Amino acid sequence: MVLAWIGAALIGLSLGLLGSGGSILTVPVLVYLAGEPDKVAIAESLAIVGAIALAGSIPYAFGRSIDWRSALYFGLPGIAGTYGGAALSQFVPGPVQLALFAVVMLAAAAMMFRSGSGHVLGRENRPQASWKIILEGVVVGIITGLVGVGGGFLIVPALVIFGGLPMRLAVGTSLLIIAAKSFAGFAKYVDVLSDAGLHVNWNVILLFTAIGIAGSFAGEKVGGHVRPDQLRRIFAFFLVLMGGFILWQELPKFM
Repeated sequence: MVLAWIGAALIGLSLGLLGSGGSILTVPVLVYLAGEPDKVAIAESLAIVGAIALAGSIPYAFGRSIDWRSALYFGLPGIAGTYGGAALSQFVPGPVQLALFAVVMLAAAAMMFRSGSGHVLGRENRPQASWKIILEGVVVGIITGLVGVGGGFLIVPALVIFGGLPMRLAVGTSLLIIAAKSFAGFAKYVDVLSDAGLHVNWNVILLFTAIGIAGSFAGEKVGGHVRPDQLRRIFAFFLVLMGGFILWQELPKFM
């Protein structure tokens, strides 16, 4: 169980440092270290990541590192998409959800590596049309609800590329959006699990949340001293490692 607690701390550290990546750790830690069933772990992940992200967004809000326009245009459609994705999850087997989760992670890593030439994350970025941000919010929301991720690994590059935000502003805005979408998805997942005769473990949720919040504040402090391009490269490499690990664990179940 000690390894699970360490994982909880890394979840918060990832969210505070990168504005994303928390649920990339949460689902594998809950499934492979805490022994939670896949669908229950996905639901618990949304509650844990939502609470940690909300707490982690507070320092960014006080530091004026949240773009409220992007939070509105991306967040509200994302909430609707997340609720719909959670409803769809009852028709998808758990191993398929985890495998889809890994594929999405690898796709996000590829996008981050391709955008690494500097202009995407630099000042030359210009905000795109509002409808593009809204559409992206809906799509990411559906993925969030379906596979139980906060979606930060998609939200951050989307805010940078489509919203024209610098990396640190994208991180702070991402945390607020993650919190709103995760809570919406969790609310629907409670109903989905109940229909299947399953229930979340509130002790696990509360413990992981408490440890993760402490980690998120530590991550926010560290993030202020690391260059954005370094954060992006670390983030993308991390996605590749975790995506490959999950596929290695889940693909044999299809054989």
